[in-house]
Amino acid sequence: MTAAAIEPEPVPLTRDPAGRLIVIGTRVPLDTLVAAFERGDSPEEIHESYPTVSLGDIYAIFTYCMRHRADVNDYLAGRADERAAQRSAIETRFPPEGLRARLLARPDA
Repeated sequence: MTAAAIEPEPVPLTRDPAGRLIVIGTRVPLDTLVAAFERGDSPEEIHESYPTVSLGDIYAIFTYCMRHRADVNDYLAGRADERAAQRSAIETRFPPEGLRARLLARPDA
């Protein structure tokens, strides 16, 4: 009987054109998987919510996250900063104050 060869497998993440880490072969970002896990969803529940991500890939990604926690936390903090800056820019351009009144005042509402 021959011994099984154990070969390392790469983490199934890649960067999209915007620089986000996404699961290879999907459009599901790492941020989404981590947020679901932190919310208390099990890997199986996450797979049910995002069936394009295999259960094995979810476990591989979470293993990577646990082993590289500081790097992943830095990445996620940077993404949160980017989202906050983007939201601020949008709200500066399109102030949310009075939005409800403006929407209700539209003739097609």
